[in-house]
Amino acid sequence: MKALLINGSARANGNTRIALEEVGKTLKENGVDYEIVGIGAKPVHGCIACGRCREIGRCVFDDDPCNLFAEKLATSDALIVGTPTYYGQPNGALLAVMQRLFYSRSDLAMNKPAAGIAVCRRGGATAALQSLTMMFQLQHMPMVTSQYWNIVYGRAEGEAALDTEGMQTMRTLGSNMAFLLKRIHSSSPIQYPEREPWDPMHFIR
Repeated sequence: MKALLINGSARANGNTRIALEEVGKTLKENGVDYEIVGIGAKPVHGCIACGRCREIGRCVFDDDPCNLFAEKLATSDALIVGTPTYYGQPNGALLAVMQRLFYSRSDLAMNKPAAGIAVCRRGGATAALQSLTMMFQLQHMPMVTSQYWNIVYGRAEGEAALDTEGMQTMRTLGSNMAFLLKRIHSSSPIQYPEREPWDPMHFIR
């Protein structure tokens, strides 16, 4: 079993990457391989409604990550997409690529468990997270939950690791994703994952 984790931040090693790595470590501990693929910092295309993808089986634009994501998704059993929060929304470049990916190759996503992750300095993450999950709903993708909304806080690079509750939320997400994948790929009796005691963190001390 393998999960594709998409880093929707232009910063390859920023707080979004930290959140995804925390999920990935838990997936690995539970027998699920993972790969993190980043959107990068180069310009991406928006959909131009040309319809060519329906004829050639891929997006007509080959100079950004859309078709690469499709290739990776084809060999993956689950999808997790992380994004920084910009003005209460996911990274616009990420949205442009994901919309093209799902329109051109929705067949690769169908029935695969999915989750979104939003990283923010202070607010707007719930709206950004909703934007991500709305795309999954249209692809018949079971959405994996955690103990809280999949949100991590941090502004400067590396600060996300200091959000102890956010990191626990990521580990719980990874545990729940691994559990669902095992259930999908096995007919053995249900054994629910062991839960960490909730460790709430408040930012006003």
